[in-house]
Amino acid sequence: MAFVRATKLGGGVQTGVLPLRPLTLGELLDAAVALLRGHAKVLLATGFVLAVVEQVVLYPLRVGTARPPYMFPYDDRLELYWLALSVGFATEIAIITALGGLTAQAAGPALLGERSRIRFRGGQFGAVAVLAGAAGAAGFLAAIACGVPWFALYALIGLVVPALVIDRVGPLRAIGRSMVLSCRGGLRGAFVRLAGYVAWGAVRVALGIGTLALIDLAVDSLDDDIAWLIAGTAWALVNTVAYPALACLDAVLHLETRMRTEGLDITLSRARATGRPPAASLVL
Repeated sequence: MAFVRATKLGGGVQTGVLPLRPLTLGELLDAAVALLRGHAKVLLATGFVLAVVEQVVLYPLRVGTARPPYMFPYDDRLELYWLALSVGFATEIAIITALGGLTAQAAGPALLGERSRIRFRGGQFGAVAVLAGAAGAAGFLAAIACGVPWFALYALIGLVVPALVIDRVGPLRAIGRSMVLSCRGGLRGAFVRLAGYVAWGAVRVALGIGTLALIDLAVDSLDDDIAWLIAGTAWALVNTVAYPALACLDAVLHLETRMRTEGLDITLSRARATGRPPAASLVL
């Protein structure tokens, strides 16, 4: 992917996939897709592996809990159905958090118009893995409680890994910084993250149920295990794109929120004007 250096766009300087100015929701989503496109090989490959592992974990929990094609739960399996949903929510939040370790590496150079290769780094990998595991555990508890707390958790911790990787703060400070940034501007960051999740969630549900509904029209009946296998395959494929895209949105949103509320765009412009390395301005 070619990055454009210091060109004008909509009143702001465009140095990469992200203009140096506050963005609308649509522009944020576009920037996230552009970031994903620029590092598609690594992000999609990693997303595919994690999405397949997720479906393998969830398959035994799902079989026999709901009737295809619309997956309404059986009356005598409500507890197991809710457990499967909760584990699914936990794996989602953990995977997106883990992928943030890669997308955050790409976002800084992309903002500055620099080419970069993202890779797994030893020390940083450990911290990201711990945060992803903690997010998954917290996500499971929030989901199994009643479901609603999970969405609040998802909205507030999305910038944890970008804060760790881009701002280079410690894990504990990254958690607090994510919550602070997400709540600024009337919870703008939190709502943007939820909007991205809902958009991709609609695609995933439609694809999984739609695939089963089409097959159900052609086949007289499907056993539950086959139905869930088909749905799981469809979800694994769409999650291969959805999870990295959501992680890209987190990285882009982190930088945009810093521009909107901390003047990062001004700091970077001054660094360029005075000949200082702009990358140093990303670090707190």
